[in-house]
Amino acid sequence: MAIDQHGVPSPAPPLSSDTAPRRRIGVTGIVFFVVAASAPLTVAAGGIPQSLGVTGILGIPLLYLLIGVVLALFSAGYAAMSRHITGAGAFYAYTAQGLGRTAGVGAAFVALLAYNAMQIGIAGLFGATTAQFIESKTGADIPWWALVLACTVAVGALGYRRVDLGVKVLAVLLVLEFGTVLVFDIGQFADAPDGISTTPLTWGAATDGSLGVALCCVFAAYMGFESAALYSEECRDPRRTVARATYIAVGVIGVFYAATAWAMISGAGTGQATKVAAEQGPEMLFFLSDRSGGLGTTFSDFAQLFLITSLLAALLSFHNAVARYVRSLGREGVLPRGLGALHRRHGSPHRGSLLQTAVTVVVIGVFALAGRDPVMDVFTWLTNLGALGVILLLLATSAAVVGHFARRRELAEPLWHRLIAPVLSGAALAVVFWLAITNFSVQLGVSSDNPLRWILPSLILIAAGAGIVWGLWLRKFRPGTYEGIGAGNAAGE
Repeated sequence: MAIDQHGVPSPAPPLSSDTAPRRRIGVTGIVFFVVAASAPLTVAAGGIPQSLGVTGILGIPLLYLLIGVVLALFSAGYAAMSRHITGAGAFYAYTAQGLGRTAGVGAAFVALLAYNAMQIGIAGLFGATTAQFIESKTGADIPWWALVLACTVAVGALGYRRVDLGVKVLAVLLVLEFGTVLVFDIGQFADAPDGISTTPLTWGAATDGSLGVALCCVFAAYMGFESAALYSEECRDPRRTVARATYIAVGVIGVFYAATAWAMISGAGTGQATKVAAEQGPEMLFFLSDRSGGLGTTFSDFAQLFLITSLLAALLSFHNAVARYVRSLGREGVLPRGLGALHRRHGSPHRGSLLQTAVTVVVIGVFALAGRDPVMDVFTWLTNLGALGVILLLLATSAAVVGHFARRRELAEPLWHRLIAPVLSGAALAVVFWLAITNFSVQLGVSSDNPLRWILPSLILIAAGAGIVWGLWLRKFRPGTYEGIGAGNAAGE
């Protein structure tokens, strides 16, 4: 591979038809994958009540909008990178180009850990929620782990096949999900016992309570927004599609979640919302819909069913993300090259899909054999671990944007995209990461002296360290492979 005067690998030659993914999806399809990963109904049922109940902060709607602004700033630099680097590696490729190849491998290992943790954690919640729903309707007592394994097989089958099949499934699930939450929101605003107050949108309400924990809870709701770049090799116009999809996803998620949080506060009564959230927890959405004159128990039943499909959509989205990371790393030799192959007929990263399916089965099996709770242990531990890893990756990517464009001044990007926006987002993300670390025990629901409070975050550092060591080994013993790290397909360079 040729190296230019800046030390950056030159564009790889066009891939042959048996290794190049087919460009099937557009902006709408990628937005489906991105928004599905954030699981709107899951956030409405779990994330918003947790934010209100644990922190006592009434201004959660405003915090959703503020975090959305931070991520929009991040997206400016992220989108600029996507116009010049197209590949399924995203964080890995961007960090390698901006901070160096060794740092890129470290980011790749953190990404694999974080996305696998999110995927498996959500699977635990899916198993518990589905088992509870089936038992309440039929009386059948099905083990949560059996339902997770069945779901894993279904998600794995969709991930193994072509990407546009997954888009069609997500489209249906998201329409149902958004429709359910929208009906709920309208019902709560219509039946608000204290009327509709603007207090939840004020700065005083947003800072009156455990702000650090609240920011972490709110940030977790956006997990997956950054995954648009993972599909840059499969979209029709990667220079524009990734940027547009990312901006749209951030806007949709931020506004929709802020409106839903405001609706829940209004429906519970502005003066009692945090108390109701603390008492009801994940049942708050169904509690409010049951007592709403325009909704009732029938709506709650459908909402519970669509909550299950919401989790299924999130599982499919994160599964696809992991498969594409594995493919990118395999193609460039960071992982065994066989993992970088695409299915000859489907054009999908089928081996990455199979590997992710196997990892899920093994980890869920370990938790099941140990008798751990699927919500308090599997979901809480792993999704918080995954969220922490993604925040660190966002921070590293902000720095990488600045580093990349500082070295490649000939690239036509405005100062706002190449410097100002990533510096502002990096500063904000550093604060959020620090708050996440210092409040991690609260996120897990354990005491501050519980070993998990440090064990789980240390896994992020171990993954990063292992990646850096592996990168250094590649530099010394496989220099040809090392030179291609993070190269992907360079667009217009």
